Amino acid sequence: MKITALVENIPAHGLPAEHGLSLFVETNGIRFLFDMGQTDLFARNAEALGIDLDTADFAVLSHGHYDHGGGLETFLLLNSHAPVYLSRYAFEPHYNGTEKYIGLDPELHESGRLVFVDSEKTIADGISLHNCSDAPKIMDFGSSGLNMVRDGRLLPEDFRHEHYLLAEENGKRILFSGCSHRGILNIMHWFRPDILIGGFHMSKLPADETLAGYARELNTYPAVCYTCHCTGMEQYRFMKEYMDRLHYLRTGDCIET
Repeated sequence: MKITALVENIPAHGLPAEHGLSLFVETNGIRFLFDMGQTDLFARNAEALGIDLDTADFAVLSHGHYDHGGGLETFLLLNSHAPVYLSRYAFEPHYNGTEKYIGLDPELHESGRLVFVDSEKTIADGISLHNCSDAPKIMDFGSSGLNMVRDGRLLPEDFRHEHYLLAEENGKRILFSGCSHRGILNIMHWFRPDILIGGFHMSKLPADETLAGYARELNTYPAVCYTCHCTGMEQYRFMKEYMDRLHYLRTGDCIET
């Protein structure tokens, strides 16, 4: 499996960056896009890296926030055939606080290329999506000040629009998580992957004993972790002191497993 970061918060390899995430994945003859950043930057970086997005067999949107799905329209224009898998709840209005809209462009909801997923779905042999909304939590991370609109009311987020992609290849379980809003410790406990790729959503946490405790707990699992985006660089550096299999994935970086 080959994973290339088209967009991430940190610029590298001469490529520009933005607050967002987009990964291009090649595995067992299948190519797919996981998230699309917040603008068309993922597409411009793909071109610079020699990656043809029209060769993607499908795309996955991890959740309904702008920094992961802002490039959705661009992908639909550049790729004429690939379905895009996303949660049935991805287009619910989402806010940071009460004023800042952080959801998707509602005009894209009726695109004929979108495949809405309720709970779990097998996309291809060894590749599946999982919602985990009913899975028991070992730790509650709360809503982090994020809100949703449901039945006309502004409510704390429950992140029912977030799902995770599990790819099984050569006896390994590789898990992709866009932002891990439901708690990275919960996600690690639910899936127990060999490799975990994605944001930990810890950028607002102080580098203190609480964060050290999270890092120690994560390190009890045997997974190799490639984190990025919403983890926060300061938090990553702090957690790495307690985690011997933690790595950072920057814009343009490539992982081969």
